[in-house]
Amino acid sequence: MSNAYIKNKEGVGTKRIVVGAGYGMRDWLMQRITAVIMVVFFLIILMSALISPNVGFNWWAGLMAYPLMQGLAMFTFVALAWHAWVGMRDIWMDYVKHAGIRLMLHILTITWVLACLLYAMRVLWRL
Repeated sequence: MSNAYIKNKEGVGTKRIVVGAGYGMRDWLMQRITAVIMVVFFLIILMSALISPNVGFNWWAGLMAYPLMQGLAMFTFVALAWHAWVGMRDIWMDYVKHAGIRLMLHILTITWVLACLLYAMRVLWRL
């Protein structure tokens, strides 16, 4: 019998010892919440595009001229960054067994996600 299992109080069967980072439910919920945020933003943009006669750069620039839309877009980009980080972190934790390589991949992922977020902020807010 594996050392990850112990006998329960009655001595019948086994009781699994849960090990690991314990991110499961929180990460699952975060993935769903950030996905809903992205879908809501997409639907707002889609509905706006469907009722607009001319969809193009000027339409997009006009839409993003409103501070509320800029804020909503930035909020969506933060949700996207968080969604990407959680997903990639879980992939690295599940499939990369060497701790040094996994740490390097985590650092590269964080760097890439933050760079994309800063670029989105620069584009949206014209910093």
